[in-house]
Amino acid sequence: MIRRSLRLRLALAGALAVSLALALAGFGLTLLFERHVYRTLSDDLDVDLRQLIGGLEIAPGGEIALARPPPDPRFNEPLSGLYWQVDTRSGQLRSRSLWDFTLAPPSDLLSEGQTHYHQIAGPGGKLLLLAERRVEMAAQGQHQAARALVASDLTRLRRARDAFIADLIPGLVLLALFLAFATWLQLSLGLRPLGRLRREVADAIGGRRQRLSQDAPSEVLPLVREVNALLDTQEKELQRARGRAADLAHGLKTPLAALAGDARRLRERGSADVAESLDEIGETMRRHVERELARARVQAAAIQRGRHATPLREVVEALIRTLSRTENGERVKFENNVPESVLAPFERLDLTELIGNLLDNAARHAKARVRVSCEDGARLTVVIEDDGPGLDPAQEAFVRQRGGRLDQGGGAGLGLAIAQDILDAYGWRMDLARSPLGGLEIRLSE
Repeated sequence: MIRRSLRLRLALAGALAVSLALALAGFGLTLLFERHVYRTLSDDLDVDLRQLIGGLEIAPGGEIALARPPPDPRFNEPLSGLYWQVDTRSGQLRSRSLWDFTLAPPSDLLSEGQTHYHQIAGPGGKLLLLAERRVEMAAQGQHQAARALVASDLTRLRRARDAFIADLIPGLVLLALFLAFATWLQLSLGLRPLGRLRREVADAIGGRRQRLSQDAPSEVLPLVREVNALLDTQEKELQRARGRAADLAHGLKTPLAALAGDARRLRERGSADVAESLDEIGETMRRHVERELARARVQAAAIQRGRHATPLREVVEALIRTLSRTENGERVKFENNVPESVLAPFERLDLTELIGNLLDNAARHAKARVRVSCEDGARLTVVIEDDGPGLDPAQEAFVRQRGGRLDQGGGAGLGLAIAQDILDAYGWRMDLARSPLGGLEIRLSE
């Protein structure tokens, strides 16, 4: 299914691309936010570290003391997540928030005035971000060195990151819906020329147009030109086929006339059996030639299928007038129940050939009545009925075959076959059934 649908393949590719892009965007934004919060936390620790160092002094006893603790109240709240510690040669100074825990930074060489940042384990095993700096102090001839440390619980960073992700997800979902709509709109607009091309090809097949429109995007225009070239080639081939059929008919006309003359002379000499055989052969050849000519004509007419509108009642009346003067037509009554407003989508010559063969067949088998009617609903249906012996359903396929006949009377048995050729060319169908009159009912429908 996916391989056959260009729209579905493009939609899946677009969905995959959008999903991947949004996933990367979400990951990248989260990473950037986390780095931003990390830098902000580092800057806050640097401020706290400066305040801690600014409050250090050398006591009268020569030891380092903290005269002004950092003002943040969290330093006085046990295990608050914000801690400070000062390591000296004589001991440690710690914030109340550390309680009985001691910060253990990694051993590294510190230059005075340089801040180092580390991640270490804090109280309760929580991860801390630690900022440390070496302090050199001299007062009243005394020189002291200390290590000042300020740490903050990184749980705040994780909470801020999780809150950012929770706020980011609805935005990404809305963006995904917008991009999905944009992809659908893009596919609809992008594939619209293909839909128009499909309709034009259907119109060309149905005979409603001869060529595809050249007003097409540059990507589709080569295909349009190729299809138009194919239609030109098809039309030329049909013209050549019609020409060959006409040449064949013209070439056989003289031999058939000569054959008929020979049969007449043989009959005058008393060879009636041989003359009858020659007449039958000539009639069979003539009917075959007529069928091939009809085929060539209806194939060409089928290219323009849908452009014809022939009054059905007018054609039926003309055929009834002609058949009424034949041997079979003189003994039956023809009923033309076709409304004058009905138009059949056939070229006039093809419609005359079609209805004429079927009426001739009905007159040959009818006892006294042949009726022509139609059902002009959503689709036109032409019905030809007779009151003859009818047709066994098992014999329907045989009758449709070329030369298939149930009687042994005149003709070559090609009437229904020629009618079927015309119907096939125009996209119609023929159904055989039992008529209410008692004989055969032939229904022609779109």
